Amino acid sequence: MRAPAELTEAFRGQGLKLTPQRKLLFRLLHGNETHPTAESLFTSASQQMPGISLRTVYQTLNDLVAMGELAALSFPGGPTRFDANVVDHHHAHCTACGELRDVYVDRLDGVAVHGLEGFHPLTASIVFSGLCSACAERSAEISNPTPKEQLP
Repeated sequence: MRAPAELTEAFRGQGLKLTPQRKLLFRLLHGNETHPTAESLFTSASQQMPGISLRTVYQTLNDLVAMGELAALSFPGGPTRFDANVVDHHHAHCTACGELRDVYVDRLDGVAVHGLEGFHPLTASIVFSGLCSACAERSAEISNPTPKEQLP
C-alpha cells in the first residue's frame, strides 16, 4: 500500500471524499502487517478519533480494495481481513487463533499443477493452514500434560 500522502492524492484523483477519518485510516493501515479486520481497525481508529463510524471504516476499506491498494482476504469461519501488502505473496493461517502471516514462495513457477487443462490462471494464492507456534505448543501441552510428582 502506498504511503498516506500518496493515498490522499490517489483519493483526490478518483474524486473520492477525503476526510480526517480516512486520513487516520490510511495511517493505521500503512505498514500494518496484522491483516486487520474492519472491526479491529475501527477499534484502533476510535481510540484516536472517537466518533468515527464503522460505516466510514468499511467504505474506506472497500474503496482501497477497489483501487488495488488493499487485498480483502476471506477464510472459512472468520471475518474478512485486509492486507496492505499488495506485492506477490502468500499466507500462513492459524486455524486455532486466527493469526495470519505473510509468507513468500520461491520458484512458484516450478510447481507442478494438475487439473488445469483448459483453464488459464491469472494469479495464484497459497494458504498454509495449521497451527502457529504458540497454538502448537498449547496443543502439545494439552495432549501431553507434565506428570505430577508422586506423593509419598
